[in-house]
Amino acid sequence: MDMDDSQVTTLEQIRGLLGSSKGLAFKGSSQEARYAWIETVLDRFDYFSLGKKDKGPVRAYLSRMSGISRAQVTRLTAKKLRVGFIKPSYERCHRIATTYTILDHELLAATDNLHGRMSGPATKKLLERAFHVYGDKRFERLKDISSAHIYNLRSSRTYLLRAQTFTRTKSVSVSIGIRRKPRPQGRPGYIRVDTVHQGDLDGKKSVYHINLVDEVTQWEIVVCVEAISEAHLSPVLEEALAAFPFVIRGFHSDNGSEFINDVTAKLLNGLLVEQTKSRSGRTNDNALVEGKNGNVIRKHMGHWFIDQKYAPLINRFYDEYFNPYLNFHRPCGFATVTVDDKGRRHKKYKTYQTPYERLRALVIAARTRPSRPDKYLSEGVTLKALDEVASRRSDNDAAKAMQAAKERLFKELGTKRGLMAWPCASEPSSKPKGFEPERAPTGAARSVGGQIQRRQTSRITATTDQQISLKQRHLC
Repeated sequence: MDMDDSQVTTLEQIRGLLGSSKGLAFKGSSQEARYAWIETVLDRFDYFSLGKKDKGPVRAYLSRMSGISRAQVTRLTAKKLRVGFIKPSYERCHRIATTYTILDHELLAATDNLHGRMSGPATKKLLERAFHVYGDKRFERLKDISSAHIYNLRSSRTYLLRAQTFTRTKSVSVSIGIRRKPRPQGRPGYIRVDTVHQGDLDGKKSVYHINLVDEVTQWEIVVCVEAISEAHLSPVLEEALAAFPFVIRGFHSDNGSEFINDVTAKLLNGLLVEQTKSRSGRTNDNALVEGKNGNVIRKHMGHWFIDQKYAPLINRFYDEYFNPYLNFHRPCGFATVTVDDKGRRHKKYKTYQTPYERLRALVIAARTRPSRPDKYLSEGVTLKALDEVASRRSDNDAAKAMQAAKERLFKELGTKRGLMAWPCASEPSSKPKGFEPERAPTGAARSVGGQIQRRQTSRITATTDQQISLKQRHLC
């Protein structure tokens, strides 16, 4: 910096000038000129021989007049003391050597365009083969690249300008149904649905059970179909929804095509029912009905193979005995949810009611509200009619009737050749092809209904080979 400050020779003058800049003439502002002027001032006042109190005004004067920060002035004075002069340094900063050139980026982009942007390890193998197998000298550097660094090159500007793959592979998106958990808000009518396959035998499909459970009341309707195709499922599903005594508001399933299809969507739209489906990674979205699959259907129907053409026979048992027993005479646990100080939710199952008792309490509570009550029951369904169904039999009598009907069903299935068989193809030929009941402790053979009743009390004493055989038979 070219500046006429030769008349400033004492510290008192510097202190006086810090409050005013009069008398100073600036003629240049290059970095070399400023550094030269700073070095002249330091020599004029013999800066390094001054005391601490006098050095402060000098540094403030240098910073004020040169426009350089106080920190930079301090660094420059330290450099003057260390090397004896102040000059600009144009040394280049340390830079990591470039291994892969622009040509390498272009070769990688061309390779990805040809092969559809494969994974890092697969692309690395292509680059190695290009050099070692086919002798392409252009890949001399790329042959040694790591799988991880391939992704770094793919983010470079050169690669992006030449690559034809711009986005990741997108998952299949189906517009049918809303992907979220249902929000019943204490109202019945939000149905959870799932399928249960009875089992295969020698590649032949068995019947399918369709399990529909209301989230609030746990009212459950079970139906049986020959297959889960749209032709078989649509009419049965419509009848199952009509069997619920309350208005259906929501229909929730997993993402399987048996329910996420145009036929089911058209059926639900006609009934003004909202269709939702489980979210990705949220395994509890349909946990209620999945728990019922094991505790209800598997417990009573087992894993035996049943030919598809006999689905109407099982449906009659469900409609006349099984479903009334589940909803009017089988208690279910209802969770009481509490939230602690940390926001964690805790569930305790202290309330046990039958689904009808739960529904009856909700309907009565809705009718006692002073405002407009919610309409829960379907048109033509009354509590009086439901009370009559519930009071026809006691819980034990209803269970006995259901077990007797199930015993007759399994006997009828066992007498039909090829209708009901073990899923294990390695059974000895001496075993009957139909249903064979589990042996009781006394050794007497009994029916399926009897063996299910004895399941909780009897203990099977068998050798290891016998236990493996029982596991293969999928006994319940």
